[in-house]
Amino acid sequence: MGKDGAQWFETASIDRYKLLKEFAKENRRHMTDAEKVLWKVLRQSKCSFKFRRQHPIYDYIADFICLEKRLIIEVDGAYHCEPQQQEDDQIRTDILSDMGYKVLRFTNDEVLSSPHTVLNMIKDEINNK
Repeated sequence: MGKDGAQWFETASIDRYKLLKEFAKENRRHMTDAEKVLWKVLRQSKCSFKFRRQHPIYDYIADFICLEKRLIIEVDGAYHCEPQQQEDDQIRTDILSDMGYKVLRFTNDEVLSSPHTVLNMIKDEINNK
């Protein structure tokens, strides 16, 4: 452990880690309905890999991440359909991909209407790694 109680799995930029950690804690307290549903199915699944929610990585906070499999799951609300947000999301995905992470994106509607289908897609990705 580091001097501030941080562990080896810190993945955020060191100069922003504390700030991102606080944002992540706040995000965990105020998850969207879709994030709550996905978190529940991830925790209840028979998946043998651990997921973290609202985890700081680089300059971002991933909705869900499996560090062992280097897999990030993003649950996107309606504003992700806006052209500028789509461009920002692609930049973020490219940066995380360059860091060796696979990013899967699902809409709120996909998660809320078919959470087990989303879970199966996540499991398929894990099993293909």
